[in-house]
Amino acid sequence: MPLALLALAVSAFGIGTTEFVMMGLLPNVADDLDTSVPTAGYLVSAYAIGVVLGAPLLTGLGSRVPRKKMLLLLMALFTVGNLASALAPDFGWLLAGRFLAGLPHGAFFGVGAVVAARLVSEGRQARAVATMFLGLTVANIVGVPAATLLGQHLGWRATFLVVAVIGLAAMAALARLVPRIPVEAHQDVRRELRALGNRQVLLGLLTAVFGFAGVFAVYSYLSAMTTKAMGFGESSVTLVLALFGIGMTLGALAAGPLTDRALRPTLYGSLGALAVVLVAFPFTVHVQWAALVMVVLLGGVGFMTTTPLQMLVMNKAKDAPTLASASNHSAFNLANAGGAWLGGVAIAAGWGWTSPALVGAVLAVIGLAIATTAGFLDRDPEKPSRVVAGGLRTRTRKSANSSPSGTPHSPSGTPSSPSTTPPARPAFEDGTVERGGRSLA
Repeated sequence: MPLALLALAVSAFGIGTTEFVMMGLLPNVADDLDTSVPTAGYLVSAYAIGVVLGAPLLTGLGSRVPRKKMLLLLMALFTVGNLASALAPDFGWLLAGRFLAGLPHGAFFGVGAVVAARLVSEGRQARAVATMFLGLTVANIVGVPAATLLGQHLGWRATFLVVAVIGLAAMAALARLVPRIPVEAHQDVRRELRALGNRQVLLGLLTAVFGFAGVFAVYSYLSAMTTKAMGFGESSVTLVLALFGIGMTLGALAAGPLTDRALRPTLYGSLGALAVVLVAFPFTVHVQWAALVMVVLLGGVGFMTTTPLQMLVMNKAKDAPTLASASNHSAFNLANAGGAWLGGVAIAAGWGWTSPALVGAVLAVIGLAIATTAGFLDRDPEKPSRVVAGGLRTRTRKSANSSPSGTPHSPSGTPSSPSTTPPARPAFEDGTVERGGRSLA
């Protein structure tokens, strides 16, 4: 794998740390800024709103900016947002800082996924995207627990200062390791918007909203479940969160090669497995060792959905994938907010601390239903075999001016001079042009 993927993973590590660490720092922030914990919870929402709005907005504004420069600008905005959070004099300024830090999140992962896919050869693109996402999963194993402990001992401001330093380190790695990838001549906002309107892209985003909401219906209340349902002490919360992060990492590692091999079956399988794990969760959570296993499984099957969903919207957006890719992260954050809200409704209704898992199972099944419907609609009708020059029947590739032996032929079948018959650019049956030896669809 190219070293540039390491720079993307370091950036993802910083983004993942600042996204999830606030959940563990809410009591500290509330005490320091003289507000309640529920009010401090708006800081989580402010970041999510920043992601949802920033993904399409910044991607659209940067559609003509070279990819590497765009990544650097987004990471600079992320760093400024975390620095502003660390220096915020009151709750209102901290709210603004969190919103600012969230703005580049979706756009960075959208552009980063496109860059990662173009750094590797055909057949390894999903693995490259999954490698970038490893930074996000490792953040949940190492970054979030460590940053939470740092904030508890040195104050929450120290946490955001450290994340700002990570942002600077990520910028240095991006500048040094990521090659220059120019924007395509045809790339513009209108083309990106048209790609975003593709039915398969929209169904993919809708799958992300419902399917991934099932994960966050439980994850948002995992700390409370640890003490109130699993029977662990408060000191074990960090361990349980780290186990969830380990599951996420294992899911990301598995999702890459599986998605490269079979995208839709990987998506169907991960959503189906997620529904099964969520249904089983309330019945096993009261046995401590089984509860820990279920936490790892939940993180694993939940995060296995992200890579196939990311690749799906990129593939279906074809040669204008950046806005669709970024919008996928808006969908994930809508899933975050929606899953947390529905899980909270179940708890408030008196259904018990494990009831969000059953709510999540329903959401995962809805996501699976949308995904399978999209797959059915995407099935091409049976196509007749095409006869190319030289009499070779093919269904996968065509080259109008080449014979099986590679000798150019005229339409009459007689050999023609290469100087008078330029070779056609290889193309696939769906019209996707092969560039640089690999399809960009």
